[in-house]
Amino acid sequence: MKKITIRDHARFQADKMAKVALGQTDRALLDLYCVAPGQAQKPHTHGDQDKIYVVLEGRGRISVGGSEDTLGPGEAVIAPAGIEHGLVNDGPAQLLVLVVVTPPPPHA
Repeated sequence: MKKITIRDHARFQADKMAKVALGQTDRALLDLYCVAPGQAQKPHTHGDQDKIYVVLEGRGRISVGGSEDTLGPGEAVIAPAGIEHGLVNDGPAQLLVLVVVTPPPPHA
């Protein structure tokens, strides 16, 4: 077992959202998205991967399939394979989002 202290891996970049790889198996990928105010993940799709967003800190707008909602700490949303999804931090605070992708993309 490998214990992961998530907050220890948070890092923010001035130019773009930071994606921090926390762990991976053959069937799942665990990332931490560190999104500073004004940063975003542009809407995109994954043909074969489901993605789960879990907000840990801050608030952000997450879109899935053309529907959009603001999520805060303790809230989550699932983006099924083939459905467009993305997020934006349009608030004043940093946004930390735990992301699970299954199965991992081929480039992971």
